[in-house]
Amino acid sequence: MAFAPLQNDVFLRAALRQPTPYTPIWLMRQAGRYLPEYKATRAKAGSFMGLATSPNYATEVTLQPLERFPLDAAILFSDILTVPDAMGMGLSFGEGEGPRFAKTVRDEASLAEVQFDLNRLRYVFDAVSSIRQALGGRVPLIGFAGSPWTLACYMVEGRGSDDYRHVKTLMYARPDLMQGLLDKLVEATIAYLNAQIDAGAQAVMLFDSWGGVLSHDAYLRFALPASRRVLQGLKRVGADGQRLPLILFTKGGGLWLPEMAQTGADMLGLDWTMDLGRARALLQDGVALQGNLDPNVLFAPPAVVQAEARKVLDSFGRPQRADGGWGGHVFNLGHGISQHTPIEQVSALVEAVHSHSRTLRG
Repeated sequence: MAFAPLQNDVFLRAALRQPTPYTPIWLMRQAGRYLPEYKATRAKAGSFMGLATSPNYATEVTLQPLERFPLDAAILFSDILTVPDAMGMGLSFGEGEGPRFAKTVRDEASLAEVQFDLNRLRYVFDAVSSIRQALGGRVPLIGFAGSPWTLACYMVEGRGSDDYRHVKTLMYARPDLMQGLLDKLVEATIAYLNAQIDAGAQAVMLFDSWGGVLSHDAYLRFALPASRRVLQGLKRVGADGQRLPLILFTKGGGLWLPEMAQTGADMLGLDWTMDLGRARALLQDGVALQGNLDPNVLFAPPAVVQAEARKVLDSFGRPQRADGGWGGHVFNLGHGISQHTPIEQVSALVEAVHSHSRTLRG
């Protein structure tokens, strides 16, 4: 399938540590419940799953934030739990509740039942191609998946968790079973993301949302190696022949940045607990950085939002170094945008990032 030439490639260049005229910005969960038009589309779809499994609806809501804000990338509207769903786990979303699975994986028998069927996710790949066509080259499209560790947490717990008791019990008591589940998820996630790339994704991001709940040793034994294997199994050139950036985000992962930088990721996402300038100095511009404004800043008055955005940009500093090299920075929140976020604050944020980052370049 032929796609329109890209008109704004600033996000891709920043992710690959190439010169950019300003710092690009996109927001995790930028297509979502803080937008009234999203709520209207979801009502038409009838449910979250009805929305997520329809390429037409997924295309519609992916483009909605781009109609309001001059963002520099679009991200596929989907959910990280599509992979376990395609493993027969029985995913559902109750009204006003988080996701849950009909089944759990806690022993040999339940692990043996886990079989991934990529064909069950055809609607995702159709959505990727549909979004690329609808974008018309306006900005790049980011595909994504949950990390094997994060997906394993949901599959063992059966839903979100406050204490991660079941998954940590399995990890410590039966590390062989935990590794077996991670191995299946690594293979499935590689196939899933490569299929998104073939369908037209121009960058892909691995969300390790629950990696930060682990001890140092457990993260380095279970979560990080699984993410590394996924990243190293991915295609590095997109469907249109262009270099494709890979992004790894571990919430609470600031302690492991040097190890994360060795995974093959082109860019690391940071949450708000890590100083951006300190991270850049630690990694010596070996990878690009993404982040990392606290999402709750967006509930402050617009002037405060803009001041806090400038602090993040100032912390990273001038992207061009004295030796002429470039450090890549993509502005984002430290986690997903809240459904209660005022739209005016998002507009103020995007404007501040674009204008102040141009000023930093002199």
